[in-house]
Amino acid sequence: MNENTTPSAPNCATCPAHNVGNLKKLGLNLDDVDFIIALAGNPNTGKSTVFNALTGLRQHTGNWPGKTVTRAEGAFFYGGKKYKVVDLPGTYSLLSTSTDEEVARNFILFGQPDVTVIVADASRLERNLNLALQVLEITERSVLCVNLVDEADRHGLKVDGRHLSRELGIPVVLASARSGIGIPELLQAIAEVAEGRFVCRPHRLTANNPRLESAVSRLAALIEEQFPGLTNARWVALRLLEGDERIIEAVRTGELASLVPAQRVALTTGSAS
Repeated sequence: MNENTTPSAPNCATCPAHNVGNLKKLGLNLDDVDFIIALAGNPNTGKSTVFNALTGLRQHTGNWPGKTVTRAEGAFFYGGKKYKVVDLPGTYSLLSTSTDEEVARNFILFGQPDVTVIVADASRLERNLNLALQVLEITERSVLCVNLVDEADRHGLKVDGRHLSRELGIPVVLASARSGIGIPELLQAIAEVAEGRFVCRPHRLTANNPRLESAVSRLAALIEEQFPGLTNARWVALRLLEGDERIIEAVRTGELASLVPAQRVALTTGSAS
């Protein structure tokens, strides 16, 4: 893991990336919390087992505001810092075609967790990577936890974590959460990304269709001009072209400005005055 570690920006460890205002709107209590961790993944990947392994008994459940979808929250301490973990609904995509997908997508996009841990099944990795690549279109700060490696091993399947990390541009941890295998390494990877000691450079797909790629590039440039510093302008452009109502609203109302750290500070300062 250390071979991919890149020097961080000054004071990065004291400057969490999460969006306090939007997280409070989502009903999160941020008292005494240093970092926010989102746990994402397909159903049946052992995501809840990973959640339990990270948080132990320090967890509680409730509903997302205005939704009937259950939200589980927990916490752990590592390196003198408190991490709050939010277990997102298990989904196969983030296209917002269901309530679960909408909840997961909006938390990652608008809540801007310090780290999004993507849990994948080692024996079904190709299928699970579809969600991982979608997450990486939204946020750069991610860790891939390849879970259930013991089951994959029994089927003769081996995962090259180092190679996968290089290809994806994020830390990759091989784990079997129910046995505790890989959990210490996962905690370390989360802390390195949260504190900026590992700077993620995620792999992002380009469109195979030249006309689509041209349209996305032109629209992304306009979005970057309107919201300078937005790190996922390309993904926003794709969602606008798809007619995503939630993203259209965020652009129209200027809500996307809250996703840019510099503009977020300006908006907070302006509202305070």
